[in-house]
Amino acid sequence: MKKSYLYVSICILCWSMVSVLSKLMLGSLDNFQLLCANALFAGIAMLIVCIANGKIKLLKTYSLKDILISTLLGLPGIFLYYVFYYAGTALMPASQAFIVNYLWPIMTVLAACIILKEKLTCRIIIALILSFIGVGIVALKDILSLNFNIIMGSVFCILGAISYGIFSTLYRKYDYDQSLSMTLSYFATFVICGVIVLIKGDLFIPTSLQVCGFLANGVITMALANTFWVNAIASGNTAKLSNLTYITPFISLIWTRLILKEPLTVNAFAGLLIIILGIFIQLKDNKQN
Repeated sequence: MKKSYLYVSICILCWSMVSVLSKLMLGSLDNFQLLCANALFAGIAMLIVCIANGKIKLLKTYSLKDILISTLLGLPGIFLYYVFYYAGTALMPASQAFIVNYLWPIMTVLAACIILKEKLTCRIIIALILSFIGVGIVALKDILSLNFNIIMGSVFCILGAISYGIFSTLYRKYDYDQSLSMTLSYFATFVICGVIVLIKGDLFIPTSLQVCGFLANGVITMALANTFWVNAIASGNTAKLSNLTYITPFISLIWTRLILKEPLTVNAFAGLLIIILGIFIQLKDNKQN
C-alpha cells in the first residue's frame, strides 16, 4: 500500500470520530469550554510535530506581519468552525450535525468564487442546490414539526461549513506553511476561548475523564488528523485522496450508531447521499480539483 493511502486512511478514521467524541464531551461542557481545552492540546501536539519536522525554524523567516496573517488565516477553520460545529452538535443528534456540516466542500467552492473570483458555473449552482436539498431532507421531519433545537443546530452547522470553506480558500490565496499556521491558530483559539470562558464565569477544573476526552479531541481528531492529511497530499494524488475523504461521514454514522446508539434514519442516509452527489457534480466541473 502506498504511504499516501495509509496516511489518508488514518486521517479519515480520525475525522470520523469527531461527531462521537464531541457529543460525549458536550454533555458536561459548552462549546467554548470544549474548544478552549481541545485547542490547547491540539496546539501542543502540533508544536511538537513542527519541532520534529523542523518547520518551527520557518518562524525565523517570518516578520511580525507574517506571523499575524498566518495566525488569522487559521481562525475561520479552527475557532469559528468548531464554535459553530460544537454549538450545532449540542442541539441535535451527532449524526445529523456531522452530515449537515459536510456542506463544507461546496462552501469551499462558493468561497473561491467570491474571494478568488473563480467562475460560478451551472454545475456549482446545481451542486449548491442539491447540497441544501440534502440538508433539508436530513432535518425534514424536525423542520416540519418546528423543532427549534434541530433548526438552530442545522443553522450553526451550516455556519461552521461556511467558515471552513472560507478557511480553505484563504490558504490558497496566501503562501504560508499550513502546519505552522494551524499551530499558531490553535494557540490563538485557546487564548480567545479562554478569555470568553473567563468573561462568562465558566472557568472549570476538568475531571480525569474530561482530560482523556480533550486528548482524544485535540490530539487525534485535530492535530493527528491534520498531520496525516498534510503528509498524504504531499506524497500522493490530491484529487484521488480528496475523493476518499467522502467516506468519512458514512464511517461516522457507524460510530454514532454503535457508541451513541443513534438510529440510522432513512432521511439522514438519503440526505447524505444527495449532499455527496452535489459535491461530485461540482468536482466534474474541473477534474483537476
